[in-house]
Amino acid sequence: MKAAVRRHNGWIVAAAATLSAFACPATAAEAEAGRFQKLSVYLERNVRDHDAEIRFEATGAEDGLAALKVLAPAERTVIDLKTPDSKLGVRSLTLESPEPDDDKIVGADFPAGAYRFEGTTTKGAILRGEAQLSHVFPKPAVFEYPRPDQKDVPANALTLRWSVPEGIEACAIVIEQTGSAYEVRALLPGSAKSFTVPAGFLRAGQTYKFAIGTVAKDGNRSFIEAGFTTARAR
Repeated sequence: MKAAVRRHNGWIVAAAATLSAFACPATAAEAEAGRFQKLSVYLERNVRDHDAEIRFEATGAEDGLAALKVLAPAERTVIDLKTPDSKLGVRSLTLESPEPDDDKIVGADFPAGAYRFEGTTTKGAILRGEAQLSHVFPKPAVFEYPRPDQKDVPANALTLRWSVPEGIEACAIVIEQTGSAYEVRALLPGSAKSFTVPAGFLRAGQTYKFAIGTVAKDGNRSFIEAGFTTARAR
């Protein structure tokens, strides 16, 4: 299990760094063979808001990338980045699209299938790899406790509970205090159905946002989110 309390600049349902844990690091031999250490492309949707986005993640070899190109099915270029004036380049990238209210718009622009990644390091080495994109979203979780918009929720030793469909690879949890720059994030196994909020994070009489994301084996994920309010101090 991974959990953290972090500062941020807004309501973010999931951190790319947290959710990218499904990609396995490459060995030195793989890097020498011209392969990326990590590649992924996946879709993420917010069930309540009916919006969706696509995310690309790429980590090169030990040397930074001077250029990165991603080709969608039918050889259409969807990413073409360069760092011409940098000697170090960029080793790891996470890119995401806007979030239109209709996930069909994202699907039309980024069709399902194989996405080819081509990178050039600052030392001139060529890296190549491929990642598969699916348009199938996992079924969302269901809140059990607290219920959406529930009030007088205890601020101490609060355990969140939910149910998930079968076959889920992981559950991503995010809790944020409204108006605060702090959040709790956790990445749990797909079998997890509860999470105890770290002591000291919740405050009495405050409103919080709570999101649960179901993550499929192919990386696609579906988030549900709701709010709750903790009981006032007595």
